[in-house]
Amino acid sequence: MNASVERLRLPLAEPFEISRGVQRETENLVVELEHAGVTGVGAAAPSAHYGETADTVEAVLPRLLDALPADPHDIDAAHDVIDAVVRDNSAAKAAVDIALHDLVATLHDLPLYRYLGLDASDTPTSSFTIGLADTEEMRGKARAADECDVLKVKLGTDRDMEIVEAVADAAPDARLRVDANEAWTPKQAVSMCERLDGLVEFVEQPVPAENPEGLRYVYERSPLPIAADESLVTATDVPAVADCADIANVKLMKCGGIRPAIEAFHAARAHGMETMLGCMVASNAAIAAGVHLAPLCDYADLDGALLLADDADPFEGPPVPDLDPTDVVGTGARRR
Repeated sequence: MNASVERLRLPLAEPFEISRGVQRETENLVVELEHAGVTGVGAAAPSAHYGETADTVEAVLPRLLDALPADPHDIDAAHDVIDAVVRDNSAAKAAVDIALHDLVATLHDLPLYRYLGLDASDTPTSSFTIGLADTEEMRGKARAADECDVLKVKLGTDRDMEIVEAVADAAPDARLRVDANEAWTPKQAVSMCERLDGLVEFVEQPVPAENPEGLRYVYERSPLPIAADESLVTATDVPAVADCADIANVKLMKCGGIRPAIEAFHAARAHGMETMLGCMVASNAAIAAGVHLAPLCDYADLDGALLLADDADPFEGPPVPDLDPTDVVGTGARRR
């Protein structure tokens, strides 16, 4: 296989703020693999929260690509060798994994979901995220997202209930979910869950991942389902969170790609958890792969490319938030 790597600096449509900070742009590393005249594409959207940057991805990708087997169909073998090359670097591995899956499905002239044996008619609608801002600005963002059936609202301020009430007022027909990104104490989280009951579907990562007993405290007292995001990185984390969360939020960039994500979904199901597929702010070269995995999930949050500035992303992919991959080949991520 021939391989190439391209570094993209992608500005966001507007600053995207969560409880940990604000993001104005994202850097992705795009991997393209060519075999038998066909090209597969994937992308890494690294997060410093998980120990990766664009620089670390760029540094490690040549080693991963050099280690790949000659036959792109050997995806399990590819994971064995890249795991042997580097221990972590999950976003870098995800870029390679996505490109391999796109390449192989395209070689077979199939959409990726069909190559994986999934049913696209059983695909949830993606949420669209309302980032932190002034309350009236968040109300305006919710009103502007009137075509979205599901909104995820970022919280972690001293006016969280005010925010949720404003968004609910601006988007009365939308289903709401909230994400504190580890911002609350366990007692704050229980109080918030009680106040949010009847307004939102579930609460995502209410307390720091470093406090598993705090997560259990919330889970045992909350009237709302609890989703684990930062507390769950790979399939091996599932047993530890299965008795303190209802929903496993899996992300390709956290776990290392499509193959590891499927393992995490199966592990979560085996432990009685519902599943969710999330994402980072990213190019369609990464997001498109998630669209094809969404039939495995109860919930989806795949709005990462929608947060980019208009025409910033050189790739297009299947539609989001409707998540319909039926008319594409491979992942559907192709240059504009």
